[in-house]
Amino acid sequence: MRRRVSGSVRRSVRWQAAGGARGRVPASLALLTATVLTFHSAVPNAVGRPGSLVEAFLPWLGLAVPLLLVAALVRRSAAALVAVLLPSLAWLGQFGGLLLPAERGAHDLTVVQHNVSDENPDPAGTAAALAAAAPALVALEEVTPSALPAYAAALESRYPHHAVEGTVGLWSKYPLTGVRRLDIRPAGIGEGWSRGLRAGVSTPEGEVAVYVAHLPSVRIGPSGFASQRRDESARLLGAAVAAEPVHRVVLLGDLNGTVDDRGLAPLTSQMAAPRRGFAFSWPASFPVSRIDQVLARSGTVAGIRTLPATGSDHLPVVARITWDPAAGS
Repeated sequence: MRRRVSGSVRRSVRWQAAGGARGRVPASLALLTATVLTFHSAVPNAVGRPGSLVEAFLPWLGLAVPLLLVAALVRRSAAALVAVLLPSLAWLGQFGGLLLPAERGAHDLTVVQHNVSDENPDPAGTAAALAAAAPALVALEEVTPSALPAYAAALESRYPHHAVEGTVGLWSKYPLTGVRRLDIRPAGIGEGWSRGLRAGVSTPEGEVAVYVAHLPSVRIGPSGFASQRRDESARLLGAAVAAEPVHRVVLLGDLNGTVDDRGLAPLTSQMAAPRRGFAFSWPASFPVSRIDQVLARSGTVAGIRTLPATGSDHLPVVARITWDPAAGS
């Protein structure tokens, strides 16, 4: 006597049989993606710095999840479907908090950070757009001598205190003290390269040490991800921050790296990165990465977001900072 097999059972058998072999590829890729997301610091960086290259675009690995999901469905593989959960959970664990709404409530300091570009055709308009966000501090990089008067004139009414060292500048609503050039030159770069400053800011909550920096650019070429000079400059900057006697510190700058990039570990290991918002800032025409950073010591960067495009190839970012009351100034 022949036993009938229902259509649903036959479909289930076909799904499992097909998935057993053909699901290995999407399942393996899902496992690889989850591993890179979770253990990206283990990707070697000795030759060509592939680790830093991966970390520069780490959030975009999340795009593999829907592709792998489609592949698992097409191959009718239950094992592959389960495997896709791994990179999904890894991505959410790494970046899920950045998707949450910005934290509301009181904050102590609002800051704007912007690489204004040395080819910006409208410095005055750019400065006005930044001031419209009503920050207490405005940090600029790639300020040329010819454009400086336009930035100064547009900002002076709201920001009577400012300091410029080389191509970086800081405009403040509050008095500045102890302004000095910050030497973060990598080996082999001459004295004329001046892209860092340190200033004390006398805020209503107490003294804050503010660092403005523009680290060397990185390049992708035949030899790999060329970030050696940036990494060396980051180490010099990190040493300066570590030696800073003022407890509350803010770093504003174009660091030419993301907070996931191990090249910035001398900074991110001792300073807090934003807890909300991706705020991809570069390139302005199609932002894929946030290399314009706001980091804080003895405080929390509650959220960060971009402002509308200016005449620069970067987008401005604005962030809110809340100080740890136990830290003092």
